[in-house]
Amino acid sequence: MKILMVLTSHDKLGDTGEKTGFWLEEFAAPYYIFKDASIDIVLASPNGGQPPLDPKSDEPDFQTEATKRFRDDVDAQAILANTLKLSGIESNNFDAVFYPGGHGPLWDLAEDRDSITLIESMYASGKPVAAVCHAPGVLRNAKSTDGNPLVKGKSVTGFSNSEEDAVKLTEIVPFLVESDLISKGANYSKGDDWQPYVIADKNLITGQNPASSELTAKKVLERIEQQIN
Repeated sequence: MKILMVLTSHDKLGDTGEKTGFWLEEFAAPYYIFKDASIDIVLASPNGGQPPLDPKSDEPDFQTEATKRFRDDVDAQAILANTLKLSGIESNNFDAVFYPGGHGPLWDLAEDRDSITLIESMYASGKPVAAVCHAPGVLRNAKSTDGNPLVKGKSVTGFSNSEEDAVKLTEIVPFLVESDLISKGANYSKGDDWQPYVIADKNLITGQNPASSELTAKKVLERIEQQIN
């Protein structure tokens, strides 16, 4: 069994002069859920190589057991430093795709043609497509086979407007995940800010925020097992 994890290559937080990228917990928690389940994991990003880490996610207040484990895992660090280029990925080689968040994906993966094609192909094949926190924003341009937005009529979640407001980036991000999903016809729902909340609508699995990362990954494994059995 093989799962593809797709990370951002974007490191600029709009015009603020600050850095962004992927959020460490949203990568580390799913990575170890998959690794401990003996899943083969492949990492990819638009540019390949080392994806940028959002420096805020590396601060002491945001450390978890998974992020601490990653910091002691030389092998995982080496794998992360050498992500494959997304343009060379073949969707039929994978059983599921997982997108960690962080603000970076809003700028690159949401508009990346290779990512959009990957999502459309995986979903049309009935394979789990999962995204957590800001990463559900990568679904914004994906289409179903009928030409409608992929999320239209589907139950989803993602980083809420109130959470974006709390981190004071509402005016900085290129779009708000909650508002964008709703505009595409999705049945968006959310839990309390910063608390785990995950929605699984068949093979589309979305998590609201960093705290939802582990549960989102577990839902992916559950879906794969359902399909096998």
